[in-house]
Amino acid sequence: MVDPAAHTLVRAGVLQPLEPKAFAVLLVLLQHPGELIGRDDLLDQVWGHRHVTPGVLTRAIVQLRHALGEDPQHPHCIQTRHALGYSFIGQLEDATGLAAAAAPAEGGESPAATLPAAILPRPTEAAAELAPPPTTPSPEASPPVWSAAEPTAPAHAGPVRWLTLGAIALLAGLVAWLVIQPRAPPRHVAASVAVMPFVNLSGKTGDDYFAEGLAEEMRDALAGVKGLKVAASVSSAASKDAVDARALGDRLGVASILNASVRREGARLRITARLTDTVTGFTLWSHTYDRELSDVFGTQSDIAEAVVHALLGAIPGEESALSKRLTTTRNEAAFDTYLQGMQLLHHADQPDAANQAIARFGQALKQDSGFAKAQAGICRAEIWRFQSQHSPAALDNAKAACQRAEQMDPGMAEVDQALGDLYSVAGDPERALLHYRKSAQAPGQAVNAHVGMAKVYAAQGHGDLALAEFQQALKLHPEVAYIHAAIGYQQYLDGKIPQAVASYRRAVELDPRNAENWGTLGALYMTAGNDAAAAQALQHAIEISPSMDTLTNLGMLRYQHGDYTAAVALERQATTLWPDDFRVWGNLGVALQADPASNPADTRKAFEAAASRAERFLQVQPDDAQTVAELGRYRATLGDTVEARQLVARAEALGGQSGEVALLDAETLALLGDLGAARQRLRAARAAGIAETQISSNYTFRRLGLLSPPTPAGTSGGTEPPAPPASAGHPVGG
Repeated sequence: MVDPAAHTLVRAGVLQPLEPKAFAVLLVLLQHPGELIGRDDLLDQVWGHRHVTPGVLTRAIVQLRHALGEDPQHPHCIQTRHALGYSFIGQLEDATGLAAAAAPAEGGESPAATLPAAILPRPTEAAAELAPPPTTPSPEASPPVWSAAEPTAPAHAGPVRWLTLGAIALLAGLVAWLVIQPRAPPRHVAASVAVMPFVNLSGKTGDDYFAEGLAEEMRDALAGVKGLKVAASVSSAASKDAVDARALGDRLGVASILNASVRREGARLRITARLTDTVTGFTLWSHTYDRELSDVFGTQSDIAEAVVHALLGAIPGEESALSKRLTTTRNEAAFDTYLQGMQLLHHADQPDAANQAIARFGQALKQDSGFAKAQAGICRAEIWRFQSQHSPAALDNAKAACQRAEQMDPGMAEVDQALGDLYSVAGDPERALLHYRKSAQAPGQAVNAHVGMAKVYAAQGHGDLALAEFQQALKLHPEVAYIHAAIGYQQYLDGKIPQAVASYRRAVELDPRNAENWGTLGALYMTAGNDAAAAQALQHAIEISPSMDTLTNLGMLRYQHGDYTAAVALERQATTLWPDDFRVWGNLGVALQADPASNPADTRKAFEAAASRAERFLQVQPDDAQTVAELGRYRATLGDTVEARQLVARAEALGGQSGEVALLDAETLALLGDLGAARQRLRAARAAGIAETQISSNYTFRRLGLLSPPTPAGTSGGTEPPAPPASAGHPVGG
């Protein structure tokens, strides 16, 4: 019995293990019974015109013969035409006739009813869609139905045997109809794999980074094999949620899963790897490697080659290509340190993670001065610092690091990705797109490259192009939280707050332990005026890992509800975590300004710190309208009236984030005494969708009587809009 939808072959009631390519060969032969199918035609149809050795087909035929229980010298199903190809010669019988012969007398029990329920096929979605209507068709209308009979079967089978054959023939009829008629695409791509997080068996949680890093390196290396579909990075939580290989295969849409355990003890390394078929649950290949730690690169290459051989067969030249992708350094100590840095980039919500990652990458470069991936890691970490902490020095450091990485290995995809990120934040879109396009050619970097191009196009106002790039990223990996977060952040920048909230809700569903995404979702809820949901999301983010943006936003939320003491405490904690960000100092100044117990000198110092840091940031990002408006508010608070008015005009001339800019300019103008102009900006802020809670709770607006009409019932204290999601959407690996 052959079920193409379920990818199964059953002989004598026993499920037979088959590699995906062998099963595909069987389907091609069944579609043309009795016909000679040339070897080249089979290679083209199954391996897709790949340059593979003929041995892969021979290996598939050997598997099929074993599964069908036939002797190659006396075949009853697959005949070899030497030097030509193969044909299916099994006896194919009309199931309608068999069913009629097996039917009981009128009123008797049907054959299917006499059989155990386990042998009745459970319809798949494809079978349900393609099955004929539940009527009794005439023999002429019936599709051809096959039943392969072995020559050794007894000719005088008893009643029970006959009923079983009748039921099997009916199943074979459905299966053959599915084979011959136009079929929906199979559930999984045959040559596809998901690399699960490797399990650390060393007994030390501090070694988790090593196992995680090996899995990521393996995934990226396999993604570069043409003809092999590789699922996106799978989180440890997602892998534990899956009941078995079948469930995980259904979720990820892959035909196989690679699991491995890693045990590192001193200078010894043991890796046990297993490749599992997600349809049958059978193991396709497994092996244990017990080697010296210094041979980690060779071990990784051996595992990758075994996976490729099991799914695609031998591919000339692929072994050396895999080895090159997995051996970017020959220094195992440098590789180990590099993996530590990458783990820190993967956990970007941890305090000081960027600085720690930079230190690890720097150490790896001391151990191997030509390690280009480590140099690219420094560039990415510095860009992350610049974007999340608004540190101008980080951008200078990123430029220097990326230039050195390009000198080391100008063709490396990770280097091109880092350069794309660099030129994107530095305001050079053409060079950013150039490097992103080069990076997109490497499957392991394609998602990040498409998201990067989408951001560049969006910043240029090319909405259609940005949408196409985001869609391409989702097409590659629809269940990657980072992509949904990047889309959500762009929606936020475009003023589409409800859509941004929906995107971030999807992101936290896919990656529920990501504190950064929870924090951004909380900030978006604040922007939308949903304070209850905002508080819940921000608290959840802090419970996972406190960060500057979640602390400062929760502080402003406490401020909006009149808890000034709590607001000041949270803002001070935020400035301790990331003292270079002007926004946290500005928010601290706002909280101190409203707190009766605060010292006016401390308030002024906070606004002075915010102003000086905002000015440094604008030296490298002069077109950031919201930062210009923020600086205008700081200058007005400090009494610099002329410069404050100039900054209002400059912010409005730049455009972008109109609601936030209008609200900030309204407060600046109110502080300057121009209440009419302030009311005009408040109307613009409301029209742009700024939540009423953010307006009605503002200390300056309340003090100067600008809240007209009166605040609706149920709203309570607050301040300026929260700092925009400071660290959402930037690529931090995977």
